[in-house]
Amino acid sequence: MNKRAHHTATSVLAVLAGAIAVVSCNGPGTPGAQDTPTTGSVAISVDETFAPILQAQIDTFSKLYPSARVQASFQPEEKVMLDLINDKVKLVVVTRELNAEEKSVFDKQTIVPRITHIGIDGLAIVLHKSNPDSLLTVAQLADIFTGKVSTWNQVSGKKGLDAINVVFDANRSSTARFVRDSVTRGAALTQRVFAATSNPALLDYVATHPNAIGVVGVNWISDRDDPAAVKFFNKVRVASITARPNPKPSDYIQPYQVYLAEKTPAQLAEYPELQNYPLRRNLYIISREARAGLGTGFASFVAGKNGQLIFQKSGLMPAQMQARIVTTPKL
Repeated sequence: MNKRAHHTATSVLAVLAGAIAVVSCNGPGTPGAQDTPTTGSVAISVDETFAPILQAQIDTFSKLYPSARVQASFQPEEKVMLDLINDKVKLVVVTRELNAEEKSVFDKQTIVPRITHIGIDGLAIVLHKSNPDSLLTVAQLADIFTGKVSTWNQVSGKKGLDAINVVFDANRSSTARFVRDSVTRGAALTQRVFAATSNPALLDYVATHPNAIGVVGVNWISDRDDPAAVKFFNKVRVASITARPNPKPSDYIQPYQVYLAEKTPAQLAEYPELQNYPLRRNLYIISREARAGLGTGFASFVAGKNGQLIFQKSGLMPAQMQARIVTTPKL
């Protein structure tokens, strides 16, 4: 072999060796190597109140993109936010935006989290099937949750049930925080309150304890095509709630989509029969992902047409769809 041919062969071998080295460094076994908006693996943390609906989102996304693996951890809200701050997960699903302390932590990490509004949730007040007090005002709920009203006969004067037991899904959950922030307005909760180990455990407790009152995310009982949701719904009684003073029986409403949807003051003035369900809250995805990886792809799916349709089917109000108000002539 002459010198020129030998030099050319050596150059080709060097290029091939470099290509092999690149492939080896970025092969299938390397974490994040195939992490694109529709492939790879990503860990997320989800407020456990939304386990049914988010699992449905993950299952559908995985069927559409078989090379994508979304690993979800369902936990109380406080643990979910700690996972995000400590970089254990790339995105979370929660019912609030970042507070000042959390924003400060991300500022120090030079990270700008992306916050996406994905839906509107309603908290259902669930009672034992035998409980006759199924029409409750927000003021009555505040008295019950703070212990000012401690027995059911104080609610309506009806006898038969004794001391009220209040049950939440977990310690430091988003439902308990919502009640403290939006119902009791910061007042301490009653001493007759405890946390179940999960939302199914909460529903089982209420179903077997006539004096109980529970707070649960509506997606656990709203999807009539989900056998598990139907089973839970049939176990308990869902109370009707209103924030109106001196209400009529027709003023009490349940967390149906038409009441979860935000109505403008103009709409409420034009249609006085409408109102906003008082125990409603926004649902967000918060992402710390620095590039367009699988976390970004999943967030886009949930906020997009297909993900929003899943919310609509489940009984929650999609963020990107408006409720239609249909009027019929009065007879």
